[in-house]
Amino acid sequence: MTIHLEQPWVSFIDGGWAQTKNGEPFEIADPGRPGETASRYGLCDVADVDWAVTSASRAFGGWKATPAAARAAHVYGLIDLWKDHIETVAEIVTREMGKPLVESRSEAIRAVDEMRFWAGEALRLGDRTFESTRPLTEAYTVRQPIGPVAAISPWNFPILTPIRKVIPALICGCTVVLKPALQAPGASVLLVELLRRTGVPKGVVNLLIGRGGDVGDALVNHPDIAGITFTGSTQVGIGIGVAAAKRNARVQLEMGGKNAAIVAGYGDIERAADEIVKAAFAVAGQRCTSISRVIVPDSEKAALEAALVARAEKLKVGYGLDDGIEMGPLSSRGQFEKVQDYIDLAKAGGGRILTGGTSAGPEEGCFIQPTIVSDVAPGTPLADDEIFGPLLVVIPVADFEAAVQVNNRISYGLTSAIFTDRMDWAHAFCARSEAGMVHVNHGTASEGHLPFGGWKNSGQGAFGIGDTSAEFYTSLKAVYRMYQPA
Repeated sequence: MTIHLEQPWVSFIDGGWAQTKNGEPFEIADPGRPGETASRYGLCDVADVDWAVTSASRAFGGWKATPAAARAAHVYGLIDLWKDHIETVAEIVTREMGKPLVESRSEAIRAVDEMRFWAGEALRLGDRTFESTRPLTEAYTVRQPIGPVAAISPWNFPILTPIRKVIPALICGCTVVLKPALQAPGASVLLVELLRRTGVPKGVVNLLIGRGGDVGDALVNHPDIAGITFTGSTQVGIGIGVAAAKRNARVQLEMGGKNAAIVAGYGDIERAADEIVKAAFAVAGQRCTSISRVIVPDSEKAALEAALVARAEKLKVGYGLDDGIEMGPLSSRGQFEKVQDYIDLAKAGGGRILTGGTSAGPEEGCFIQPTIVSDVAPGTPLADDEIFGPLLVVIPVADFEAAVQVNNRISYGLTSAIFTDRMDWAHAFCARSEAGMVHVNHGTASEGHLPFGGWKNSGQGAFGIGDTSAEFYTSLKAVYRMYQPA
């Protein structure tokens, strides 16, 4: 089924698919099948950024004045169209970044629920009323859209993340310039085309397919962009925050993580291992919320290690479009080589490899077996760095108190988990874990109507996904109204 035009796919600016001034050809290699091209694009350049932002700025006044129910109608129309394209977008994602088709399909299906949630929020964007200290006076607050926003999304969740940025922006009355990661922009092409088919006015949604180092930087620094919502690495996110602060633009930053699961005093070790392995190796470990550290008292380590290894070795690794595959390749050769460097570090004495540590040759694709490394010391690169791959480390500690300290000692604070039958420990961990999201007796999954965000180097600004995103896309205004002379 065609999306809008034959490839190469191009940017969408001012209501149309744009043969931009540059048009540099760009191909995405299928990470699971070396030598095969997943998709082809014509890239935009810095000159096209101003075109897109000007279009979004011009459209903002009319879109802001559009009744909220009418804005929501476009989203409901998008949902109807989206349901007929789930298999199309899932296959695009699997071919571009490698995740198994079952994961891509699940991501596309979940998008429906999240779009439906935000469409329903359109009529709940009011704020609060207050009792005034003055007679005959009403006092209340309202929320109003901030203006054109830049939405910069990553490659690991190329369906959900753009939707989590574009749809709340539209519902809140903002116009959008979407810049997806160049490793997997195909899902964003489909999203924008389907929005076009709903009749969204020109300029309300724009799509730039270009390189982050020039197009992304120009977008972040454009004076007419009121806010930047970004999901990606901490290094890039902090750079965006610094650039935005220079001109007092708003930011919503969802950045990296090095998430831990503490296992202490938990009777069902098999269940803990199942939850941890699913959270560690989904998307080949390329999730900001992946469990990448397991912290366990010495007395409980052996049983947990055996369960983790048994569960990890059952995962079926292979090409994402093949039947029954549970873990696909790394997204690119560069990502493959980065993870391999950390495995080499473990082999050189950074820990004890319990399973995995092997990879396919370059001619076979970017595949690395699920790898578990034990006896990793806190403060080392394996324990502290965001590796972003199928590598899980086990950190032994003396007791529960030491486990909490190790959990908190790193610079990240996205999510954390504890598996325990002791509710005093569970309560203490929820209170003391330095993370934006805490899980008790299950992996680091999120739900589409709850706030999503991190502390420390994992986040800045309003939490996303749930209704807290409105705090980014809107500004608060207090109103005092005396309805007749006192």
